Amino acid sequence: MARLILFNKPYGVLSQFTGRSGDTAWATLSAYIPLPGFYPAGRLDRDSEGLLLLTDDGRLQARISDPKYKMPKSYLVQVEGEATDEKLAILRGGIRLKDGMTAPAKAIRIDNPPLWPRDPPVRFRKTVPDCWIKITIREGRNRQVRRMTAAAGLPTLRLVRWAIGDWRLDDIAPGEWQIITV
Repeated sequence: MARLILFNKPYGVLSQFTGRSGDTAWATLSAYIPLPGFYPAGRLDRDSEGLLLLTDDGRLQARISDPKYKMPKSYLVQVEGEATDEKLAILRGGIRLKDGMTAPAKAIRIDNPPLWPRDPPVRFRKTVPDCWIKITIREGRNRQVRRMTAAAGLPTLRLVRWAIGDWRLDDIAPGEWQIITV
């Protein structure tokens, strides 16, 4: 049976076990996960937080991360501006990015989720409103959610991946992880 780690990646952590030249100021997965033989099934940008899956099984890793399987990934996104019906419709219809058209996303406005504080905190501007949306995609292009929200006129302030397929963060605190068998 394959083992799977559900890790709540904090802001500022690289989705790899070793740093590259120039990345020495950033923490890596090795600061949090001391188990050998596990590899990330997908990535999260340094400035994104939330669910990162790691496994010790290459076939499971491919099934989770390969775009051909179209595994849904859900994000809680704090955006700058008001997520009007028109702007959400843009996300739901797919967006033309520099690397082509995205598939339609599921996108809804949500109440402020009960998340942990981010370090450093998200900038606050009195004159510019912000709100939260939940967006689910089945692709995994580089910085896709950030590029989609920006194209819809809703720049991302904070991005937290909450679920991949049936796996969810639930009560896993930032920097913590759970191991399950699959």
